Amino acid sequence: MLEIYDCTLREGMQAEGISFTLSDKLAVIKALDSLGIAYIEAGTPGSNPKDEELFHKLRDVETAAQIVAFGATRRKELTCEEDENLAALASAGTDVVAVYGKAWDKQVTEVLRTELDENIAMVRESVAFLREAGKRVFFDAEHYFDGAESDPEYAFAVIEAAHAAGAERVILCDTNGGTLPHVVGERVAAAKMRLPDAVFGIHCHNDAGLAAASTITAAIAGAAQIHGTLAGVGERCGNADLTCVIPDLQLKCGMPCLPDGRLERITPVARKVAEYLNIKIPNRAPFIGKSAFAHKGGAHIDGVLKNSAAFEHISPEAVGNKRRLLVSELSGRAAVRRLLERILPDTPVSDDQVGAVLAELKRLEAQGYQFEGAEESLELRVLALLGLRKKPFEVDYFKIIGETDRGENYTATAMVSLHVGDERKITAAEGMGPVNALDNALRRALTAFYPCISQVILRDFKVRVIDNKDSTAAKVRVLIESSDGVSTWTTVGVSADVIEASFIALSDSLEYKLR
Repeated sequence: MLEIYDCTLREGMQAEGISFTLSDKLAVIKALDSLGIAYIEAGTPGSNPKDEELFHKLRDVETAAQIVAFGATRRKELTCEEDENLAALASAGTDVVAVYGKAWDKQVTEVLRTELDENIAMVRESVAFLREAGKRVFFDAEHYFDGAESDPEYAFAVIEAAHAAGAERVILCDTNGGTLPHVVGERVAAAKMRLPDAVFGIHCHNDAGLAAASTITAAIAGAAQIHGTLAGVGERCGNADLTCVIPDLQLKCGMPCLPDGRLERITPVARKVAEYLNIKIPNRAPFIGKSAFAHKGGAHIDGVLKNSAAFEHISPEAVGNKRRLLVSELSGRAAVRRLLERILPDTPVSDDQVGAVLAELKRLEAQGYQFEGAEESLELRVLALLGLRKKPFEVDYFKIIGETDRGENYTATAMVSLHVGDERKITAAEGMGPVNALDNALRRALTAFYPCISQVILRDFKVRVIDNKDSTAAKVRVLIESSDGVSTWTTVGVSADVIEASFIALSDSLEYKLR
């Protein structure tokens, strides 16, 4: 089995706009461990108080994965005993440490500004020092592929020194992320040929959009340890995305990466980790994205219903995702029938119902609605068309009052009147703008009847102008993504008034929760 080495907690921290709290890091480690990752790089002890506390807490945390502490070789002109960073690695409390050093001659002379022989001594002595401290040592040969282009003998001398000093794994790094995959494969194979008893790994950045391809090529060429991050987060353009690399290697190349039964967890785990990263998994992300197994065209839907392999390269369940048949004005009757069968599982679906829903769908989309990303709003409208929509509440009216001072402060007040059954409720609330105020007032009114409304949070809010030729009088489409901590759903509203469009999407969201 290939060894999967996750760098999300270190490389991810180096990505623009990403920051972890200590509790975030502990939660991510737990999630990665549940996936069956072999090695989890937790950070750099001694570099900051947060990582120092993390490694201290990890002494009491049991994981199946090996936790790895990461750091640099000794600094030039210091002994290993004098280097504080090496001392922090040696005392980190982990069995495994990863230490990086330069393998590109130009980096040595122009960035480290030291002699080539001194750099090799730094690598050799640092690995030996950590081995003597009782550590398993992995050596990251930074800029190896650029070094092999510039001076292949020197690049090889660096990894040979690390291996001779006791490094268990020698990781070849495409640190600048610009090496073509076939070159990566050739150089991994060449390194294995010259050091046949070494165990090699691969660590690729994505600056040329090739990190996943290069990582897969390296594995085929003989790399046994695979580095990457979930969702590909990392410095600059990121790292090899493990949510692509793992399924490709395991399902396409027949090279197991995770224990049996764990690959099916990769989609929910990646989405959970994305919450801690405070990023959104792109809908079109391969394998784990919401659109990865979504079908919209009528011919595609018809084909996939007859034989899923017609338009799916793998089963979505293999990676913990699910198939989605998007219903739109392009849909055929088969997609609409499947939608009705899902909504009404215990009721026979007639051809007349299919025709009526398809006609209504086309009418609404002509008005500017788009349901392929808001299936929950479509479900409510289908139920209404069939006379089956039982509204848990009815809004009588709402009012918005907005005001601003001479500074940058803008507040709004919303008043909502609604009734549940025969009981009427009028509430008001303030907010940072009219939509927020309306949301607050609507929730306040409904929570008195339905306490579970307090669980609902708004995760995303998007506004799109449908036809910009009408300028500020144009219709807008508002999409709201909501969650109760367990499920996530999306609703849509359309109007020439952005507040009314927002209200439609908001009320649909809360109604869907109550259903």
